[in-house]
Amino acid sequence: MFMELLDGTIVSTAAPRIGAALHVPAAAIGLVITAYLVTLAVLIPLSGWMVSRFGTRKVFLTAIVIFTVASLLCATSSSLGELVAWRIVQGAGGAMMVPVGRLAVLGTTAKSDLMRMISYIVWPALIAPVIAPLAGGFITTYASWHWLFLINLPLGVIAFAVAVRLVPSLPLGRLPTLDWAGVLLTCLGLGGLTYAASLLSRAAPSWATVVAVGLPAAGLLAAAIRHLLRAPDPLIDLHTLRIPTFRVAVTSGALSYMAIGAVPFLLPLLFENVFGWSPIKSGAVVLFVFVGNIGIKPATSYLLNRFGFRTILLAASLTLAASVAAAGLVTSRTPVLVIIVIAAVSGVGRSVGGTSYNTLSFCDVPETQMPHANSLAATAQQLSIGLGVAAATIALRLGDPIGRLLPGGATAKTAYTVAFVLIALLPLGAALGVARLHRDAGSAARTAPSVTEAPAVREQFRQLTAAWVPQLRYRPGQPDCDSWCRPLMART
Repeated sequence: MFMELLDGTIVSTAAPRIGAALHVPAAAIGLVITAYLVTLAVLIPLSGWMVSRFGTRKVFLTAIVIFTVASLLCATSSSLGELVAWRIVQGAGGAMMVPVGRLAVLGTTAKSDLMRMISYIVWPALIAPVIAPLAGGFITTYASWHWLFLINLPLGVIAFAVAVRLVPSLPLGRLPTLDWAGVLLTCLGLGGLTYAASLLSRAAPSWATVVAVGLPAAGLLAAAIRHLLRAPDPLIDLHTLRIPTFRVAVTSGALSYMAIGAVPFLLPLLFENVFGWSPIKSGAVVLFVFVGNIGIKPATSYLLNRFGFRTILLAASLTLAASVAAAGLVTSRTPVLVIIVIAAVSGVGRSVGGTSYNTLSFCDVPETQMPHANSLAATAQQLSIGLGVAAATIALRLGDPIGRLLPGGATAKTAYTVAFVLIALLPLGAALGVARLHRDAGSAARTAPSVTEAPAVREQFRQLTAAWVPQLRYRPGQPDCDSWCRPLMART
């Protein structure tokens, strides 16, 4: 996941150097990024069927090999067309590598251990977009652009060697027939929407092209949803959205991940274009978002067990929204220490929210529906991160006309202030969905408090057993004891 997400963003920092090396305009390098992201969006929905057809271990190991070899071939490319072609192959490997790898973990994890496993799985998604600007700045300053792809080689070799020893061969389930109509509608719709989002993120997009691509893509996605809800054996079972916790985790999580993807994109632009900072200084300050991510990690499980998913997700959404809005208020005169604190607080909200949403996604999903839920969650997460950059670009463009309406006159900084405030509305929208959760949502993944450490719980348990145990009777012929265990468990 770290390799996949890093490659999705790090190339943008080296666009001028890659363009000069390949004798094409720097703007044309946007196609290198777009080809990769579109391939991810198109092929991720197929991951569930691939696992059912070939097994988790085979698909995962093959995906690592494809991604790593394609990274090497990208580094050896001598033309733009060649680089784009190998980026498509690289995206195909990444599309299988991440969701299948996550399924390999979740498929062997008990619900009680889900929170701990998710806390390990989610950190690359939070760290990679933050490290990318700094890593890109160092590579473009001190090394060749080829190292943007060559850094994947040692990571891929290590990942493959470890996966050979650790990744299990999960039992194959019923082999479904491939839903070709679902494949065409879903892949074309997601690919078109991702391409439209990439067009919006460019400096001077062609709005006619955006509309020509975006509207048909939206229509194809609407047709895909209608088909997937009616098909007897769909590519992705959308009925998993009937599970309340999964539905909220996907929808509200998508809004939060849009903000998570937008902030590392906007902050370097603000620091470099308005404050005049160097790419390395800008990347170093943005890196403190990662410090917040890691700093709160040891306490995340305790907070979720203590206060529950609903309370913690509301707090994380409000924290993320407040920190994003605060980032829009800083100026070149703001002490760097204050900016660092804002970045770290933003990292805290990102980390807690990311872990909570990913855990909530699967805590109530039955094992038989896990491949479908995993594919849908991975697709929504990948799409929302890509749309986050597009949303940031649109918000920045809206900043100029909106800024002129504000008192005091518009400056270059005003557009960024408006953009950050608009992006802060995304986690606030996520909080509205979270507020509808039941207060005990996600209890299957929480660790119950020990009765030896909680006197109030111990006393309540004593009163319940004193009132109900005398009424229970063991019935011969039912050795599983359900007849006398269930009433007590229901009351407890």
